[in-house]
Amino acid sequence: MATSSSAAGSSLKAPATFRWLGRNGRGERVRGESRGFSEQEVRQQLSGQGVTVRRISRKRSLASFGNRLKSRDITLFARQMATMIRAGVPILQSLEAIGGGAGRPALSHFIEALKRDVASGMSFSRALQSHRHLVGALFVYLVEAGEQAGALDSMLERIATHKERTDALRARVVKAMYYPGAVVAIGLGVTALLLVKVVPQFERMFANVDAELPGPTRVTIALSEAAQSSWWQVLLILVGGIVLLRRSMRRSPRVAFQVHRLILKLPILGVIQRHAAIARFTRTLATTFAAGVPLMSALETAGSVCGNLVYERAIERVRQDVSSGQSLQFALRNTGLFPAMAMQMIAIGEEAGSLETMLNKVADFYESEVENRVDSLTSLMEPLIIVVLGSLVGGVVISMYLPVFEFGGAL
Repeated sequence: MATSSSAAGSSLKAPATFRWLGRNGRGERVRGESRGFSEQEVRQQLSGQGVTVRRISRKRSLASFGNRLKSRDITLFARQMATMIRAGVPILQSLEAIGGGAGRPALSHFIEALKRDVASGMSFSRALQSHRHLVGALFVYLVEAGEQAGALDSMLERIATHKERTDALRARVVKAMYYPGAVVAIGLGVTALLLVKVVPQFERMFANVDAELPGPTRVTIALSEAAQSSWWQVLLILVGGIVLLRRSMRRSPRVAFQVHRLILKLPILGVIQRHAAIARFTRTLATTFAAGVPLMSALETAGSVCGNLVYERAIERVRQDVSSGQSLQFALRNTGLFPAMAMQMIAIGEEAGSLETMLNKVADFYESEVENRVDSLTSLMEPLIIVVLGSLVGGVVISMYLPVFEFGGAL
């Protein structure tokens, strides 16, 4: 069975190149590159050669970025499979029909791997289990539940709807996170362009003037000289800081947790992140719970899609509390991360036996909150862009024309 699973995973994509660092049998430090379908496979290869791997990472290439299975591919696949199965088409024939019309190579390879597994006698859910890292645990759980209940088409439809809502929510959160950064970047870029290209022209014009320049003009010229001499240093520090932070977050769970906790404390963006995490959690928990997935497995799946490490760790504590006998609403209340309104609705759902309905209502409410806050942020940022750019550009232009006005008045 392990061989079959490995073969299925291997057929999904071409082998990748991994960079590694380790020690050989003599204790010497060695490094190199190896080809394999997974990090685990490369580790096994090197272990057979007597190399103990200390660090390994996939080598990225520009071509690899266009050949990944994306979330919208999974959504499209689930929707098409639901339609085919509802029409009475067998699973193997459905996979052949959908695979033949797949536009992206990654989706085509994925469906081809599934088709080979199903043709070898595997169930659809078992075939998906081999690619759980691509489709997610939720997909596998719901397909398995649909097979057992004889309602595979409705489960696939539910998966597609859930992923569409989750992707839409993620897009709104990304928009909220990047919009302020775009405003700052545009403002700094325009100002830098003026300081490096425009101000030096005025500076040469004022070089032959004996009169003392106004204070704002002197400040602008000093900033221009500093920008011309140190712009690459500032850019290097900024890029280096961003790269260092990203690598630290990938390698250190503590750093990533602190960054995620800091994001939650930001004035407007923090609230959007909180509401998005609650919406993702409650929507996923409702979907898995309604499909008959055990509560502990449902909590594990729902916690992994929160999008924030603070909430993910809190949900892990909730799982431990629930496994020890506490009620769900009491365990969630102990985290201190869920608002009173959400707690009250979940408590009512538990007591009335309608937990799925209440969880969906909570998700609906917080998804609409995220949408409203993102729209408000966008409306606020549009005039702010005008003000910021107007102040920066206008300040530089006015400071440069002040001497012209003063000299003209003197004449």
